[in-house]
Amino acid sequence: MSEVTERPSALADVKAQRVPIGSPIYNQVVEFLYDEACMLDEIRLKDWAATLAEDLVYAAPLRQTRPMAQQAASIIRTMQHYHDDYRSIMGRIMRLTGTKSAWAEDPPSRTRRLVTNVRVQATDKPDEFKVLSYLLVTRSRFNFDDFDLISGERNDVLRKSGDTFKLARREIILDQAVLGTPNLAIFL
Repeated sequence: MSEVTERPSALADVKAQRVPIGSPIYNQVVEFLYDEACMLDEIRLKDWAATLAEDLVYAAPLRQTRPMAQQAASIIRTMQHYHDDYRSIMGRIMRLTGTKSAWAEDPPSRTRRLVTNVRVQATDKPDEFKVLSYLLVTRSRFNFDDFDLISGERNDVLRKSGDTFKLARREIILDQAVLGTPNLAIFL
């Protein structure tokens, strides 16, 4: 794997077809994303864990500031804020909910996740969808009068599971090259 990877467009796959806004599948995807944001904001991490596929890949590569001519290479996938799989996410959830050693989130952050600009594409697998969304997270800690803003783009793969979805892949492309938050102990 090269250190610098060209940034793929989430909607560039010619085999995939755009799912129309307002269609039943689109509405189900948006509802899933809104429900997910609510679970995370309400710190219902065990409920959120039930929405994760067992082959999950959950990653946030670094961003590097580059000149205009090199923007396609601004995402560095060999260095990441985190790169988790199902097992490591479950370990993080267990640590946050079942131990007293999660000092970075005790007391927990107060967060608000705003999910917007949702675009959905069908893939060559009838039960999987590529989903691009924008995310803005506000995060408040302790009794401080300031808060963190974390913004970015999420590239997901959602897999149909009964009448809902499972999150199979998520890559979060953060807008900031240098994060203004002391840690990323929250899920994006």
